[in-house]
Amino acid sequence: MMRKNKILVTGGSGRFGKILKKQNFKEYIFPNKKELDITNIKSIKNFILKTKPKIIIHLAGLSRPVQLHESNSIESINLNIIGTSNLVMVCKKYNIKFVYFSTNYVYPGTKGNYKETDPVLPFNNYGWSKLGGESAVHMYKNSLILRICMTEKPFIHRNALSDVYFNFIFQEEVAKIIPQLIKLKGVLNVGGPISTIYSFAKKHNSNVKKISLKKIKTIVFKKNMSMNVKKFNKIYKKKI
Repeated sequence: MMRKNKILVTGGSGRFGKILKKQNFKEYIFPNKKELDITNIKSIKNFILKTKPKIIIHLAGLSRPVQLHESNSIESINLNIIGTSNLVMVCKKYNIKFVYFSTNYVYPGTKGNYKETDPVLPFNNYGWSKLGGESAVHMYKNSLILRICMTEKPFIHRNALSDVYFNFIFQEEVAKIIPQLIKLKGVLNVGGPISTIYSFAKKHNSNVKKISLKKIKTIVFKKNMSMNVKKFNKIYKKKI
């Protein structure tokens, strides 16, 4: 039924979707929201039957600003949890590999260096919405969950936190190795070396200024949101 190597990407008009398009991978297709509505099962089935993909890479959803998930939790639930669940159900029906872009925000953000097997406990609605999507994906064995900590290049913000640890990787770097990553199954942390956000940003933008977590009024970050990326590094260093 499915054409060999056909890969469907949701959220192609988003930040990372646009970068992935630039890679010009021949078998990748990027439907717009009218062609594929992830909140509508019928829309998903119709597009799947029409295009017959082997793999779905799921990028679509509500992401930034993170505060949106607090002020508009209904939209967050609809897109990130229900939309993802809809796609998983259709993938299971037609035995399509499902690749889900999740986030380091599913971890508690207190001790850092989180392994894929460590307990998850989001501290804000964005993290809960992505974990809600993960729950459906975990129930489908032909799947891959990528917990990613990535950002735009160059670093776009004027200020960067000097007391919060992440392990950012640029979106362009992730886009290049997508063909290798999507061959995997299970859960994989994806990111760069652990550092403060300020240290990372300063390397790529000399004008960036320091800011402290104490100055952030909303719960957008925790002190140490870094992940253990040893598994990813083995793949990354081999393929790039």
